[in-house]
Amino acid sequence: MAGGGFGNEGGSLKRAHLYEYRITNYFIFACLVGSTGGSLFGYDLGVSGGVTSMDDFLKDFFPKIYRRKQAHLHETDYCKYDNQLLTLFTSSLYFAGLVSTFGASYVTRQKGRRASILVGAVSFFLGGVINAAAVNITMLIIGRILLGAGIGFGNQAVPLYLSEMAPAKHRGAVNQLFQFTTCMGILVANLINYKTDKIHPWGWRLSLGLATVPATLMFIGGLALPETPNSLVEQGKLEEAKRVLIKVRGTPNVEAEFADLIEASDAARAIKHPFRNLLQRKNRPQLVLGALGIPAFQQLTGMNSILFYAPVMFQTLGFGSGASLISSVLTSGMLVLATLVSMAFVDRFGRRAFFLEAGTEMFCYMIAVAVTLALKFGEGEKLPQAIGWFLVVIICLFVFAYGRSWGPLGWLVPSELFPLETRSAGQSMVVCVNLLFTALIAQCFLVSLCHLEYGIFLLFAGLIFIMSSFIFFLLPETKRVPIEEVYLLWKDHWFWKRYVEDDDEKYSKKPTM
Repeated sequence: MAGGGFGNEGGSLKRAHLYEYRITNYFIFACLVGSTGGSLFGYDLGVSGGVTSMDDFLKDFFPKIYRRKQAHLHETDYCKYDNQLLTLFTSSLYFAGLVSTFGASYVTRQKGRRASILVGAVSFFLGGVINAAAVNITMLIIGRILLGAGIGFGNQAVPLYLSEMAPAKHRGAVNQLFQFTTCMGILVANLINYKTDKIHPWGWRLSLGLATVPATLMFIGGLALPETPNSLVEQGKLEEAKRVLIKVRGTPNVEAEFADLIEASDAARAIKHPFRNLLQRKNRPQLVLGALGIPAFQQLTGMNSILFYAPVMFQTLGFGSGASLISSVLTSGMLVLATLVSMAFVDRFGRRAFFLEAGTEMFCYMIAVAVTLALKFGEGEKLPQAIGWFLVVIICLFVFAYGRSWGPLGWLVPSELFPLETRSAGQSMVVCVNLLFTALIAQCFLVSLCHLEYGIFLLFAGLIFIMSSFIFFLLPETKRVPIEEVYLLWKDHWFWKRYVEDDDEKYSKKPTM
């Protein structure tokens, strides 16, 4: 068997069959409020690409690009927006988020998931204020750094919060609320950009300043959030943890789940250096799949290049400013729709099915874009309207495939894989790797588009083939497996069992005194 497609019917799980729950209003409130953290990430993904294509913004901060754009207003070419300082405006946020996630790991483990959510909201709010008031590049970059710190804390805590609050049967759909609010943030940002592009000369300030709205909602909601039972047990607050678990599950019969939480917490408390523990042989599956592979591959699909630079890219392909922003709204709307599809079916069909089916589609769409551009684009002539809209349709289909697979599952699956003793450290690695590759893609896409031309899409197609093979051979199915018992899947997996069993044998053969 290539990938290990099994769930909680495998017979090796401990108390899962004894878990009880009801979907309560308290649980729904906690998940909806907690998931607003995704709107911070989404709003920035959507707003930055639109702002960097606005003439008023370019006049104030990047006049050379504005003059180049005007000089070639009716010409389409791959290099029109190639400027490393412009891309630094986008990527600086993700480099900041990369660094901040290590501080977020400490706060999340020691102070709780809720504390990290609040810190992230405050930092993001301050970044939005500074960006809106910016009068020079330095202020822009400082604002972006604060926004990045907010995203680092929010992305570290929110997926963990949602996975720990959710019952195993519905964990996929609940965790994907993070991706849903991220997509809604992108859609709202694109709609705002479309309106503010017509407000001269300060519309771009309104786009950047409105980042304070989701930050405020996240902070106010965060004050009312309960901490997760897992985190409370980890902090030694057992009575409060049981009280919250009863309230979240809607039943007093939580003894089996609570016993698993305590057992996991005892193992976690024995780990003094969770990052070092993550490197141990027994944690190799979580390290390779959850901390490194999936978050890196999520960015290497090429999707964030489209999200960052959709308005810029569509203008490069010959669309006018208004048409390019409309195209961006269309793609972000597809992303929202795709997330709803994934939320509805991921706990029924499983994670692997979505990864593999959508990966096949994404591979084909990237090939189609590359072939079309190779034949019809890059000769200094305006792209024919029919070909332009064909590319928009193909990109929308690509977005729809990504939005039900690597987009939400890139956050869901890693949040499921780590045991409690390495969960905050593991999630920090997830966010760190994700933001590192996000920043690299943001910094390199426009220059790569300039030099590789249509070949950049062939490169993404090759990467999609590699990452789909990675999932096929190495990822077991985690649907409906209780989060504290996911680690048992490695013992039945054709490849990973050698690491887990070898480690168990090593410790069992230690001499006794």
